[in-house]
Amino acid sequence: MIIPKLHYISQGNSSKDILENIQKACTSGAELVQLRYDNVSEKKYLKLAKEVIKITTHYQTRLIICDYYKIAKAIKADGVFLDKIDASPTLVKTHLYPWQSIGGTANTIEDCEKLLDAQIDYIFLGPFKDSSATNNAAPILGMAGLAAVTTILKTPIPIIAFGGVTTEDVTALLKIEISGIAVSDAITQNFDSIKMFNQLLSASSTAEQRHTFE
Repeated sequence: MIIPKLHYISQGNSSKDILENIQKACTSGAELVQLRYDNVSEKKYLKLAKEVIKITTHYQTRLIICDYYKIAKAIKADGVFLDKIDASPTLVKTHLYPWQSIGGTANTIEDCEKLLDAQIDYIFLGPFKDSSATNNAAPILGMAGLAAVTTILKTPIPIIAFGGVTTEDVTALLKIEISGIAVSDAITQNFDSIKMFNQLLSASSTAEQRHTFE
């Protein structure tokens, strides 16, 4: 299972805003969208998710459902993302189709190890910096904190940095063995930045391939 390097975490104060932002992200070349719609009922989330998957399917963009794994299965989304307070990945896996991915969030090495034990497909590690999309309860890791975890962890599972990531941070993040990034604020403020993020991320993978073949 190949996990895209750039994840757009949806933003918006209403379902209408979220839909519009996801439409713009897909039009601008987003490969993966994580649907976040906090503090709403499952019924309201399902209604929005059904609208979102029409857009993502049209653009061949992957759709990840945040937390509501039963909705992820019902609408045949590409996968589910679990926050730390959610159900265990092992339990969730029994409710999903075999092809659906599961991601989880981590703030420490211990968090990462638990997720790896649960055979998760990718890990969100952070927050890197403070942002409107981060859970303020978790300590900010910064570049040094992320590097400390990736140095010890040494795993083939993709590690995705999240929390206030901008285009200026990408090159340095990739040097500390971060596989990809999750972005919310920077993309919502400027959807054209998706192209720049993708260029920076693919430049890294091109360099890796060159290095491998030499």
